[in-house]
Amino acid sequence: MHSVFSSCSTIILAVLVALVITTVHSLTLDIDKEALSLLKRSIDPNTIPKPSYISSWDFSIDPCDSTGGQFQGILCSVPLDNNTRSRITAIDLDSAGYDGFLSPSIGNLTELTDLNLGRNNFRGPIPDSMSNLRKLISLSMSGNFFTGSIPVGLASLKKLEMLDLSYNNLSSAIPAKLFGLRSLLHLRLSHNELSGRIPDLTGSWQLQTLELGSNLLYGSLPKFPVNLRTLSVTYNSLSGHISQIGKLQHLVTLDLSYNRFAGSITQEILTLPKVVRIDVSVNHLTAIEVPKFAGRETRLQQLDAQANLLRGHLPINLVTIGKLTSINLSNNQFSGPIPTEYGAKLGTSWRSLYLDHNFLGGNLPPQFGIASVRMRGSLANNCLMCPPNVRLCRGGQRSVSECVGQNDDNE
Repeated sequence: MHSVFSSCSTIILAVLVALVITTVHSLTLDIDKEALSLLKRSIDPNTIPKPSYISSWDFSIDPCDSTGGQFQGILCSVPLDNNTRSRITAIDLDSAGYDGFLSPSIGNLTELTDLNLGRNNFRGPIPDSMSNLRKLISLSMSGNFFTGSIPVGLASLKKLEMLDLSYNNLSSAIPAKLFGLRSLLHLRLSHNELSGRIPDLTGSWQLQTLELGSNLLYGSLPKFPVNLRTLSVTYNSLSGHISQIGKLQHLVTLDLSYNRFAGSITQEILTLPKVVRIDVSVNHLTAIEVPKFAGRETRLQQLDAQANLLRGHLPINLVTIGKLTSINLSNNQFSGPIPTEYGAKLGTSWRSLYLDHNFLGGNLPPQFGIASVRMRGSLANNCLMCPPNVRLCRGGQRSVSECVGQNDDNE
């Protein structure tokens, strides 16, 4: 009897030990749990609303063993055997307005592949320890108040495909080494205080999205990766010519507005086969080269070249761009009559036409009086014979003294 009881006790003990071992080995690695704890503690508790993801982080429970509404925004690895521990592989915080400094312990989460802290109120510098996150594929810290420079150590994250540091208060130059990341597909650094020149981009040869707008960048454009699909450098102090953009055959969206670019909007740019939107407004461009598009494959829908120094006659060949719907050539120095061909496009494919603040003269094509009720636009502040009952003419025309000599070559 004693031996039977002893055997049963041994079996029960073995089962309990096995359960304990299984439980221990399913727990999160201590260093990961501590990093999460420090991340929560670095946030002002008064800015952690209920309910929110971080309010669900209760460290009396193991992060990777939690279920349901516990430890929201966290993903873990699944151990393959009892000899390994769970690791944190993703943190995707909600935009709850968390306010605090990012703890350097974030660099201990070395199995992270995705980190999103976007649209909160994190401030202070980005920790240098981020360079330890060698498995990161996606890093988004946009919409916060991070200050200081972009850590050069981010260039060691060789697997990084998406980096979004936009809408912060980052300053200094963009680290040139950042463009040695060969896996990088999307880089968003807009709405900061970054200064200096745009570095050589050729190392990031797979780059598809480059957004550097609303910074303090200057100098000429670098050579861009040929796979680029979105390019935005608006609101900087960039200068020089833009002709090299014509080599980007995969480009869909181009925004060079609010800079100091000079020279021509070349036909190579306007005939890019996939481009849908071109915005080169508020620059110092002096010419626009519009070829005939008959037979050419093009997707161009929006062209904005307002507030430049464009002169001469309005380009007639704009009417040959089949999918064009929105045109803004206002605040330039165009002169001469409005081409009669423009009238046929009004209210049909052309839905928006702004030609105001130029030196256009003569009579309107007759369709302008009929179609203007169906479209947006303006012809104000020109030298036109513009009937006041035509809606596009509202705002009046220039004085005779301003118009003298502007249209002499067209009479």
